[in-house]
Amino acid sequence: MATNFLYAIVSMVVVLGIMIVVHELGHFLAAKFFGVRVETFSVGFGKRLLGFRRGDTDYRISLLPLGGYVKMAGENPMEERTGDPGEFMSHPRWQRLIIGLAGPAMNIILAVGLLTVVFMFHYEHPIFSDQPAVIGFVLDNSASEKAGLQAGDRITKIGGMENPTWEDVYPKVMLSPNQPVNLTIQRGNETLEKTITPEPIGQEQMGNPGWVPQQPMKVTYVEPDMPAGKAGLQAGDEIIELDGVPVNSTGAFKRRLQQTKDKEVEISLLRNGQQQTIKVIPVLDKEHNDYRVGYLSEPQHVDKLPFAAALAKSVDQNKKNSFLILELVKKMIQRKVSIKQMEGPIRIAQVSGEAARQDGWTPLLGLMAAISLNLGIFNLFPIPILDGGLILLLLIESLMRRDISQRVKERIYQAAFVCLVLFAGLVIFNDVMKVLPGLARHIQ
Repeated sequence: MATNFLYAIVSMVVVLGIMIVVHELGHFLAAKFFGVRVETFSVGFGKRLLGFRRGDTDYRISLLPLGGYVKMAGENPMEERTGDPGEFMSHPRWQRLIIGLAGPAMNIILAVGLLTVVFMFHYEHPIFSDQPAVIGFVLDNSASEKAGLQAGDRITKIGGMENPTWEDVYPKVMLSPNQPVNLTIQRGNETLEKTITPEPIGQEQMGNPGWVPQQPMKVTYVEPDMPAGKAGLQAGDEIIELDGVPVNSTGAFKRRLQQTKDKEVEISLLRNGQQQTIKVIPVLDKEHNDYRVGYLSEPQHVDKLPFAAALAKSVDQNKKNSFLILELVKKMIQRKVSIKQMEGPIRIAQVSGEAARQDGWTPLLGLMAAISLNLGIFNLFPIPILDGGLILLLLIESLMRRDISQRVKERIYQAAFVCLVLFAGLVIFNDVMKVLPGLARHIQ
């Protein structure tokens, strides 16, 4: 327990620290390029521990290691302007705009770079994710069954997107709990229009459609003391039939076992290109009250992409994730999804620790890429105090052809600060509820 906590804290400090320092480095480099005097570049916050001065800038390491900051001369709009050419406010608006954009841009560039490196060494994804969205199984009493969907249906259109892959479909339904989603289905020679209303599940209240993608039934793990293991089933086998009936999903396989119960069944499989059969007698799992034979089928593709392909895939993935973030925020404002889907520092610490404990370095780099992208996008929101708020005010001033008064800016920043503090408190409260579900039940 103590080790896990230490992993989480250290991982969060490293991950968030790098993300924020890179962000501030963007502002720093842009400011230096345009001749803005940078008074402080600090790794960490609070009391100065050590550092050195070069030119006008104090490069320091401070007491609290979570992030960093850049202090530019005259950047605070509530400070009096002296007219010094090295002050931030003395520079043209277009230069200040670029300085404001540079921080988020560095985070987005970092996200693309990190994901490119990950894809070059370990591009792992479910075997079905980049395949056409063909349904392999429909769960009983699920949103899919209520919508009239069937195994074998191919989703040819969802939310205006033509011929989606599963990678395109899942974000649409996950961000639509209790919201109707229009689908166009190809069923044999028929084209059908369907509407599915995903059901909210889990602490995050994400939409669950109740379908399972069609995919090869590749065995990834066999429990040695269960019937399948004793009968000779091996990891790498591909199950093709159960009692002579083709199966293309674990759900269909499980449903058949609940019908046969403890009667012997025949499994047809492919092993090294050769078809074989084994016979097993399912056993009752008393904990879950269902019949099992003891195997897992969660096939993953693991590839090493060349640089050009890895970069293209990274750009595409970050582009999709950016639109997903914006869609999530939009639906939160519309109150169509729960704010519980937002995660703050406690959850970041938890998932950072989990990623750090996994084998290899790619899981942590992948997480860092996701956090960096989120930080870059979030800072572009048009909220005063954030970079996006500065950019918005600069654009308004450009249209007005004059500066907004200091008094108005002061009121805007004060109101924004209060709102951000309240929002941060809500996000941290949600984190606590996710980490301590027992406490959540007690409060409810």
